[in-house]
Amino acid sequence: MENSTKKTDGDPSFLSRIRIRIFGAPRDINDPGIFHKIALIPFFAWIGLGADGLSSSSYGPEEAFRALGSHMYLAFFLGIATALTVFIISYSYSRIIEHFPNGGGGYIVATQMLGEKAGIISGSALIVDYILTITVSIASCTDALFSYLPIEYHKFKIASATVLIIVLIIMNIRGVKESITMLAPIFMIFLITHAVMLGYGIFSHIGEVGQVVNQVGSEFREDMRSIGFMGIALIFLRAYSLGGGTYTGIEAVSNGLQIMRDPKVQTGKRTMAYMAASLAVAASGLFLCYLLVKVVPAEGKTLNAVLADALFGEWKYGYLLALVTIVSEGALLFVAAQAGFIDAPRVMANMAVDSWLPHRFAAFSERLTMRNGVIMIGIAALALLFYTHGSISALVVMYSINVFLTFSISQYGMVHFFIKNRHKVAEWKRHLGVHITGLTLCLTILFITVFEKFLEGGWLTLVITSTFILLCYLIRDHYTKISLDMKQLDELLTDIPTVGPAVDAPADPKDMTAIQLVRGYNGFGVHTLLSITRAFPGLYKNFIFVSVAVVDQGLFKGEEKLEDLKNTVRESLVRYVDLARRLGFPAEYRIEIGTDVVETSTSICQAVVKEFPRSTVFTGKLTFRIAKFYHKFLHNETAFAVQRRLQWSGITNVIMPIRMDM
Repeated sequence: MENSTKKTDGDPSFLSRIRIRIFGAPRDINDPGIFHKIALIPFFAWIGLGADGLSSSSYGPEEAFRALGSHMYLAFFLGIATALTVFIISYSYSRIIEHFPNGGGGYIVATQMLGEKAGIISGSALIVDYILTITVSIASCTDALFSYLPIEYHKFKIASATVLIIVLIIMNIRGVKESITMLAPIFMIFLITHAVMLGYGIFSHIGEVGQVVNQVGSEFREDMRSIGFMGIALIFLRAYSLGGGTYTGIEAVSNGLQIMRDPKVQTGKRTMAYMAASLAVAASGLFLCYLLVKVVPAEGKTLNAVLADALFGEWKYGYLLALVTIVSEGALLFVAAQAGFIDAPRVMANMAVDSWLPHRFAAFSERLTMRNGVIMIGIAALALLFYTHGSISALVVMYSINVFLTFSISQYGMVHFFIKNRHKVAEWKRHLGVHITGLTLCLTILFITVFEKFLEGGWLTLVITSTFILLCYLIRDHYTKISLDMKQLDELLTDIPTVGPAVDAPADPKDMTAIQLVRGYNGFGVHTLLSITRAFPGLYKNFIFVSVAVVDQGLFKGEEKLEDLKNTVRESLVRYVDLARRLGFPAEYRIEIGTDVVETSTSICQAVVKEFPRSTVFTGKLTFRIAKFYHKFLHNETAFAVQRRLQWSGITNVIMPIRMDM
C-alpha cells in the first residue's frame, strides 16, 4: 500500500540543468547515510563555525586598541583580559552544548530556562546578530583586501562586498559541507601566515620586553598621578567593551550542533576548544604586537596591515608575505560570514517550528539546506551593507550589542538552571561560578557599548531587534488564532460516528477514484473527505489517501527520526482509510518521504493516476473571509502549486475550501 516513486518524466530542461549546475543536484532523503555524509567533523566545524570567532581578531582588537588613544600601554592588560574572557565565555558555552545537544543555542536556552518571552528576545537578537555577522565580516574582508590598493579604488568596496555576499548565498544553497570544503584552504593559509606574523612579532622583540614592561609601569604611574585609578579603569573598561567584537562568534558552535557529526556533544565541545584556543592566542598576540611594534593607524589601512608592513617590510619578499597575510585575513572574513548562513537559518527554523516565524522557514530544500532562510538572511545583510556604506565602526557596534544581549540571556538562563537543579548536579557550584562570571562580563560590555555608542548605530540595532520581536508576536498571534479554529474542527470531526460494517473490498482501478492529499489525521482532512462525498454523491467509488512525510528542522535530528516520522504519517493514513471504509468506500493509502511537499505530492499523484486512470485529485485549503497580503507568506500555497503542476500533466485537481472566520 506504500509508494516510493521518483519523478522520471524525461530529461531535465535547460534551465533545470543550469540550476543544478549552480546549486547542485537534489539529495536523496531516503539514503540511510545522508546524515553522515552532510555532517561535519570537528575540523570542518571549526572552519565553518569557528572561523566566525577567529576572524573577529581582524577587527575586535583594532577597535579596542584605537579606543585607548594615547594610553597604549593598557594594551598589555587588554590582551590578558581578552584571553580570559574568551576562555570563560567558551567554557560556559561548552556547558550549554552538554545540556542542549540538539543545538539552537541562545534561543533554546532562553526558551526552556526562562520562558517564551526571553526566548523570543534571544532568538530575534540572534537572527539580527547573524545578519550583522555576514555584513561586518564581508565589509572587513573588503577593507583588508583593499588595504593594498590605491585610495581611488576604494569606491568599489561596496560593489565587491555585494558580489561576495551573493556568492555566499549560492554556496550555502548548494550545501554547508560543500561550501566549507571549498573554503578550507583559505582557513589554513590564514593560520599559517598569522602564526608567522605573531610569532615573529613577539620573538623578534623579545629583547625589548623588559623595556616595554618598564614603559608600561612608568606610564601607569604617570596616569595614576594625572587621572587617578578611576580614570584609568574607565579608559580600560571603555576599550575593553568597544573591543567586544572580538568575542562575537563564540556562540556559533552551540547554535550549529545539528550539522555536526555524531556524537554531537563531543564534536561540539572539541570544536569549541579549537575555536577558543585559536581566538585567544590570535587576539592577545595582536595586542602584544601592537604594543611591541608601536603600531600607529594609517589612512586606508587596517592596523593588522600596518603591523604586517612593519614586521615584514625589510624582508626580501616581505611585501609579498605581508600581502598574502592580509589577503588571507580578508579571505578568512569571507569564510567567517559562512557562520551567519549556517546558524541564522537554523535559529529561524527553530522559531518557525514554534510558530514565531512563517512555517516555511522550517522547511528544507531539495539540497537539505534552509534555502528560504539563506535567501532572506542574505538579502537583509545586503540591505545593512548599503545602509551603513560598509562602515566597520558602525557595524561592529551594532553587532556587539546583539551578541552580548544574547550572551547575557544565555548566561542568566544557565545561572537559573544550576540554581534550580543544584540538588541534581554534583558540581553545580563550579558551573554556577563560571556562568555568573560570564554574565557579569557580558552585561558590563553590553551596558558600556550601548551607553557609549547609542547615537553611533546602537539605537538602530535596538530598533531593528524590537521591530523583529513585534513582527514575531504578530505572526504567533495569527497562527494561534488559526490553531484554535482548527482545534474546534478537530473536536467536531476527528471522531465521527458511523453505522454499518466497514467495507473490506480492495479499491478497483476501473472505478472513479478520489485521490485526497492529507497531512496528519485532523478535522481539516476529515472535513475535506466529507465535502467530497457531499459535493459528488455516488460519483467516486474509491478513496486513495496520499501524504508526504515532510522532513523539516523540527524532525531533522538523525537517521532514526526519519523512520519515526514515517510511522507517524502512516498511522494517520491508516485512520483515514479506516474512516473511508466505515463510510462505505474501498480505500488505500500512499506515502512518500521528502523535503518539498509540492514536488513529492505531484510525483505520488502522477503515479496513483497511472494505477487508477479514472481519478480526480482533491486538496483542501484554508479560505479567509477577507484575504490579507500576508496570508500567502504565512501559509504556503501548496494546494495551488500542486494544482498547477497536475493540470499541466493533464490531471484534474479540485481544491475544497475550509472557511476561516478571520
